[in-house]
Amino acid sequence: MSDQEVFIGSIDQGTTSTRFIIYDRLARAVGSHQVEFTQFYPQAGWVEHDPMEIIESVRICMAKALDKATADGHNVDSGLKAIGLTNQRETTVVWSKSTGIPLYNAIVWMDVRTSSICRKLEKELPGGRTHFVESCGLPISTYFSALKLLWLLDNVEGLNEAVKKGDAIFGTIDTWLIWNLTGGVENGLHVTDISNASRTMLMNLKALDWDKSTLDTLGIPAKMLPKIISNSEIIGNIAKGWPITGIPISGCLGDQHAAMVGQSCRKGEAKSTYGTGAFILLNTGEEVIKSNHGLLSTVAYKLGPKAPVNYALEGSIAIAGAAVQWLRDSLGIISSASEIEELASKVTSTGGVYFVPAFNGLFAPWWRDDARGICIGITRFTNKSHIARAVLESMCFQVKDVLESMHKDAGKKGEAKSEGTEFLLRVDGGATVNNLLMQIQADLLGSPVVRPADIETTALGAAYAAGLAVGVYTQDEIFASGEKMKKASIFKPVLEEKLRKKKADSWCRAVSRSFDLADLSL
Repeated sequence: MSDQEVFIGSIDQGTTSTRFIIYDRLARAVGSHQVEFTQFYPQAGWVEHDPMEIIESVRICMAKALDKATADGHNVDSGLKAIGLTNQRETTVVWSKSTGIPLYNAIVWMDVRTSSICRKLEKELPGGRTHFVESCGLPISTYFSALKLLWLLDNVEGLNEAVKKGDAIFGTIDTWLIWNLTGGVENGLHVTDISNASRTMLMNLKALDWDKSTLDTLGIPAKMLPKIISNSEIIGNIAKGWPITGIPISGCLGDQHAAMVGQSCRKGEAKSTYGTGAFILLNTGEEVIKSNHGLLSTVAYKLGPKAPVNYALEGSIAIAGAAVQWLRDSLGIISSASEIEELASKVTSTGGVYFVPAFNGLFAPWWRDDARGICIGITRFTNKSHIARAVLESMCFQVKDVLESMHKDAGKKGEAKSEGTEFLLRVDGGATVNNLLMQIQADLLGSPVVRPADIETTALGAAYAAGLAVGVYTQDEIFASGEKMKKASIFKPVLEEKLRKKKADSWCRAVSRSFDLADLSL
């Protein structure tokens, strides 16, 4: 079979949309379709999705992408070898395995309804906020699935009874999708991959299995939980009733881990994905590095049941591209996200305006759920271009904060440098099409930013993992970053060091002003 006759499909299920992309043997997209789905905000700080709508979005995207590829002359029906899956992490679903019906809406990763549960645990447990860090690498936070599951067990009528009967099961979005794709109520597979499991707060990072001590402490029944598998292995075949049937699902990674594979990140290399939030991961190889500077220790990837585990340090930023959406949808300053670059380019600085997008608190490295969004330094001189530029800078400052923490935790030995002895940050995600954003990022970091030719690296990473499991790709091909660098765009810093430092100091002052604002009166 020629390279053009071999295809891998990739399901990319994000926070606001679902995509299905079909790649050929040379990792070129030959067909794709994307569908946005509804975000629900029942109360301030609550964010939910309808799990059934997500299932339907996958179905639509599969069918449309297949139609497009076929219309362009690609014989996908006979050449499709495997399906990969990547997904928004931490988002939590519980459902009935006898009916297939969700017992509540999916609670999204950025939802903060569990704040009171977090505070209670911090007070009761001897280790406080870091009680579980030794086992799972994560602090007690509204971010992680375990706390969302506790809320569901406490608040959803009939759920505990369903758990006792063995009918209620838990999963992140990958688990929910795989269960439905492989048959649902007709013997659907209840599994999760190692990267998604590492974000629940329930998996032991070294044992790579559910941590019994944590489950006992939190009172979470083990029988609700899925089986943990690697990121690259044949999981099961797609069942009847889908636009594609009988094809193996053989790759599964959380979105940020998929981006690491798509970006060919080996030990010492870091990537930053700019989406609804921003997520920076540094591959630390086969060593778990414990952070002393507000980062998370997590799994990077495990590309096969017998493959070694690569770990990572991660800094998670809750609001990045979502701040641009806020300018568009809530303030009406722009009518489309793409307009922000032109608007912000009308000024050469923010005019002393600093915007801290702590809409639901701040994640790494601050971890302040009492923070709220602020815009300071406003004068009569300030116009909407200054505010737009301040929003872009806020994304870049947050990434800078995380990378500085990574440098401190990993040390010089933990970072790979370019031939010019510079640390290169690989970037991806929809927002990276904004050249101004990328230049601001390089300026505030004081080091180069590398944008690949294909910025949608999450879907590509899932395709690589799936293709690896069925022999379509080799690890050498996946991690051949030299060839990819030749096609990349590189943004180099031009900002003077003195001004860079002054701006960073001003940003830190602005961040400190955002603390302790959660109880402001309505």
